[in-house]
Amino acid sequence: MQETSQKETPYTALGFYHKISQLRADTWNALKRDLGQLVRVTDGNRARNLIKAIDVKLTRLEIIEDYHAFPSKEDFRHLWSLFERKEYALLEKVVRRLVRALISESYRRRHVDLSETDADAEDLETLDALNQLRRGHPASNSSAQPYFELLIVDNLSVQEEEVVREAFHNMRRPEDRFVYDVVTVRSFEDALIAVLVNPNIQACLIRYEFPYKSKYNLSALRNYLEGLSEKELEYQTEAERSILLSSMIHELRPEIDQFLVTSGDVETTASRDIRHFNRIFYRETDYIEQHHTILRAIDNRYRTPFFDALREYSKKPTGVFHAMPISRGKSITRSHWAGHMIDFYGINIFLAETSATSGGLDSLLQPYGPIKKAQEYAARAFGARQSFFVTNGTSTANKIVVQALIKPRDIVLIDRDCHKSHHYGMVLAGAHVSYLDSYPLNDYSMYGAVPLHEIKKTLLEYKRAGQLHKVKMLLLTNCTFDGVVYNVRRVMEECLAIKPDLVFLWDEAWFAFATFNPTYRPRTAMHAARTLRDRYRSEAYREEYAAWKAEFDALDPDDDATWLERRLMPDPDVVRVRAYATHSTHKTLTSLRQGSMIHVYDQDFRQRVEAPFHEAYMTHTSTSPNYQILASLDVGRMQAEMEGFELVHAQVEAALSLREQLYTHPLLQKYFRVLKNSDMVPAPYRESGVETYYDQVTGWNQMEEAWAHDEFVVDPTRVTIAIGATGVDGDAFKNEYLMNKYGIQINKTSRNTVLFMTNIGTTRGAIGYLLDVLIKLAKEFEYRWEESSRPERKIIEHHVRSLTRDLPPLPDFSRFHDAFRPNPGGQTPAGDIRQAYFLSYDEENTEYLRFDNGELQAQMRAGRDVVSASFVIPYPPGFPVLVPGQVISEEILRFLQALDVTEIHGYRPELGLLVFTEEALVDPPAG
Repeated sequence: MQETSQKETPYTALGFYHKISQLRADTWNALKRDLGQLVRVTDGNRARNLIKAIDVKLTRLEIIEDYHAFPSKEDFRHLWSLFERKEYALLEKVVRRLVRALISESYRRRHVDLSETDADAEDLETLDALNQLRRGHPASNSSAQPYFELLIVDNLSVQEEEVVREAFHNMRRPEDRFVYDVVTVRSFEDALIAVLVNPNIQACLIRYEFPYKSKYNLSALRNYLEGLSEKELEYQTEAERSILLSSMIHELRPEIDQFLVTSGDVETTASRDIRHFNRIFYRETDYIEQHHTILRAIDNRYRTPFFDALREYSKKPTGVFHAMPISRGKSITRSHWAGHMIDFYGINIFLAETSATSGGLDSLLQPYGPIKKAQEYAARAFGARQSFFVTNGTSTANKIVVQALIKPRDIVLIDRDCHKSHHYGMVLAGAHVSYLDSYPLNDYSMYGAVPLHEIKKTLLEYKRAGQLHKVKMLLLTNCTFDGVVYNVRRVMEECLAIKPDLVFLWDEAWFAFATFNPTYRPRTAMHAARTLRDRYRSEAYREEYAAWKAEFDALDPDDDATWLERRLMPDPDVVRVRAYATHSTHKTLTSLRQGSMIHVYDQDFRQRVEAPFHEAYMTHTSTSPNYQILASLDVGRMQAEMEGFELVHAQVEAALSLREQLYTHPLLQKYFRVLKNSDMVPAPYRESGVETYYDQVTGWNQMEEAWAHDEFVVDPTRVTIAIGATGVDGDAFKNEYLMNKYGIQINKTSRNTVLFMTNIGTTRGAIGYLLDVLIKLAKEFEYRWEESSRPERKIIEHHVRSLTRDLPPLPDFSRFHDAFRPNPGGQTPAGDIRQAYFLSYDEENTEYLRFDNGELQAQMRAGRDVVSASFVIPYPPGFPVLVPGQVISEEILRFLQALDVTEIHGYRPELGLLVFTEEALVDPPAG
């Protein structure tokens, strides 16, 4: 049968759910196309083939739609009935109307009766489709009741399902703030697959008894059901099975509000660990109480305390006798010249502009009202103990955390190629910095991430030097700009085994979205911290630790292999989980620019950190924060809780579609090679052995395995493409080809790669446009080669060779000069970056040396330690090649000489590198 090709096998019985929404949409459209052809075809063989194809598509769609409220199961029985009666013309009309309802999403706003096929009904769908096209206007959806779906888990008959669905429909009232429909499933497995494939599900009602197994072969669940078996569940009570299901739903989608309906002893059930249920209902509870309880729970997530307060404030007539002439728009509305600002922005942004903290508003520096509540909601959404809004970017968020936790001369372990705000934060805090080297990807002129082996080795050096008590923090970037993601939980666990009170700062500037996807979430800082805290408090962990400790104590503690070659476990009696994460909300979720958050999961926060944290917060936070940024953070949090799962899912789908085309298109493959998992994560760090998430036969089916086990993984939503075969370097490709020719903007390049980042706003149309542009560019490079003369081809070959083979190896961090080391000549590598930074302020302490004419190299050959007096940061790649106080090595010079970028911060080509004079290094003043 034509419809069961290898291309479609990955989707068998929902075996791969990452692209389920695209599969769903594409299959409905293909079904509509096939039916349209069938009603017009005259050839008998063609008609038989179309009927077989329609049968296959209906069968596939029936599985998918089993987990959605529209079309309902009754609707699907109607489709099968028409198909079996061979009423193909009528079936084509019904499917066409159904597809219109799905595209326009009219089922969210009104009941769609598929038994109606008259012209008026079709006109309504057409009108809805037109309204859908107008949704580019910001207010287009604001008046509609938000729609969600309620999942009911109960082993009901077909007739009982309809009775329950009708009962909840009858509870709905026009004055309700939300409108919802009902999805019913009959088993444990079906409940889990429903919450994975249906993002509309916002609430779940678990009722009575239900079996474990689904009637489908749900291979998509294999990673989530690990360790569970039908046999074990058979012996569980109704309450135990319901609690386990609730726990697993919470792990997959923690935002879903869950309710338990029990026919047993409700008082006994309530005394169990039912923390994931909002409420328990006894079976005799009427539907109206369940209805109102569910709506109230949804409303609790839908609220935007500060945004609502700001909107109310903007409506109040006020007399403005404080700073800000632009407040209430007065300086603009009275202007004869500046009125176009209102034409562009609208009046509301000015009505909401104020420096007042009263009148229903709040103070960011000392919140007590709607800002305080908005930050509490953010903590709930991101799984933190406390969350704080930042209105001037994650650069400031990073400095706040560092200043709050680090005192002068505290030692901080930090990845050298992290964001520059961390390096400057070290200067401000007066930290003694111990730089960690990430593994290099020399073929692509970029770094990966810091191996756990390297971190543990450094901690052991401080332990053996008697300096471990001075080590305060480990600071790492998760995920990196290029998409390399740590196994956060494992890093924290093994480091805490060496230093049980170590503080972790995870820079997740590019990873805020990860909280809202079940595959990504376990590799976030807040989830890992919460998981570890729960783990260390359990009796099961104590037993596991005791067995491990007995085995560990029998080994030689002075042998590095004892610590480095085996997995370490911290002592539950002394370990403290102390994790901080900074998020650029504006980068990956909805927020105005510079909207960021700090998330805290620190067991010692209230006792040891709260006061200095608030001092640091006030140090770096403006006393006039932008209220529009704060409001956007509030709305962005609400959106993430209500539809983050859906939006991130669509983002992943878009990225996978782009990758799939790049993996398989012959012409694109010739010039653009998308880097896969094995290209960016060396084999020693891939325990799973997974080289790529995609296979042309089995599809996208290995991602979860890698993300569950490997030390590092690659975020597939970041598509790094090697362009060396084009002979064009990354910077030129970004500006001359992508931006100037086709208006495509990207942030990150290396010498021979470009990075395309998808986000929650990326559409399938945008992916299509990018692919079209890449194909046009590939053809252009093809024509260039075909039409080139022999000398021109030699030039192209030279450029290709320089970008694919003649690449300078990335330099490691060399060392701090002894003048800036607390323990000169000792075992530990830390340096006082603040001392070096401010020493350069006095002009007589520094000089410029050029390396393009060999001046600097001559000094090095003569035996001089040439020491950088400034940060030197080439863009790209964007990390400091040199920091103040660092000895310049030959490897660093070779790398700088090989760079063909024009933007190098801290380097003046006409003067050279700023370095310390030899005299300045003899006895530098303490920092």
